[in-house]
Amino acid sequence: MKKLLAATSVSLMAMTGAALADAHATSACLITKTDTNPFFVKMREGAQAKAEELGITLNAYAGQVDGDNEAQVAAIETCIANGASGILLTASDTAAIVPSVQAARDAGLLVIALDTPLEPIDAADATFATDNFLAGELIGKYAAAKMGDAAANAKIAMLDLAISQPTVGVLRDQGFLTGFGIDIKDPARWGDEDDPRIICNEVTAGNEEGGRTAMENCLAVDPDINVVYTINEPSAAGAYEALTAAGRQNDVLIVSVDGGCPGVEDVADGVIGATSQQYPLLMASLGVEAIAQFAKDGTLPANTEGKNFLDTGVGLIAAEPVDGVESLSVDEGLDLCWG
Repeated sequence: MKKLLAATSVSLMAMTGAALADAHATSACLITKTDTNPFFVKMREGAQAKAEELGITLNAYAGQVDGDNEAQVAAIETCIANGASGILLTASDTAAIVPSVQAARDAGLLVIALDTPLEPIDAADATFATDNFLAGELIGKYAAAKMGDAAANAKIAMLDLAISQPTVGVLRDQGFLTGFGIDIKDPARWGDEDDPRIICNEVTAGNEEGGRTAMENCLAVDPDINVVYTINEPSAAGAYEALTAAGRQNDVLIVSVDGGCPGVEDVADGVIGATSQQYPLLMASLGVEAIAQFAKDGTLPANTEGKNFLDTGVGLIAAEPVDGVESLSVDEGLDLCWG
């Protein structure tokens, strides 16, 4: 099972509470896209637990919806004013937030992007994330292998995140298409592909309602869609609702990314064919440790060898394994969600 997880270089993070006993005066901020998505809920839990362990004060902030850049800008300003030592950030708009991030860094705060790299990635001091391209590639390979020869004539709906195309959405989208065997053109953008198998690109805001509406729009373009890529599992649940209303729930393959417990249960129930599992609790807890270390002696986090970020791992969860694509079982996925 462990070999399925991308190698994670966390040796510098292996700190004990005793080693950080003098971090008691440290405060940190966690700024997520929303406070309702289960992924960010788990991230907050991981950050809070580690902060309590290390005696750090944690202040958590979130946007009203995915894409609420203004709320995240305001949160960064508050963290600077309050004298925080560092910020953990999952950016809604990965380019627009950069000036605010720079202001925080100029004020002496350590800024770590969680899950979603900034544009450019070195706008943050460090990035702790799933390899989101790999996460997409795994579900793309799975979908292609599951379809077999029929993949050559697939009709694919791409249910993306936002029109602004934040990095996490681009990486997963482009990874999926690469895994499926489709030419992605410019890897820094989605939607420029000319493969006739791609029926639509719709945005979901990463939530169930958005997924349902996006799927309805795609079915209006072509009611015979048979493969659905979704940016995350809440949007996958919404897509499934739309497919059910159209009587198509049993003959469309949905693949997704997140690996939360509800999502893994959806894999078990046949709602989702396969999902790439992330580990947000680990991301957040490592981030808090990094801020504590920075506050102690100025040490900056190191990247995973060969990558420009610290890779916190990914594993493919599938109820029905396919040849040539290694995966974890549903039971294994439930044991791991969301570590």
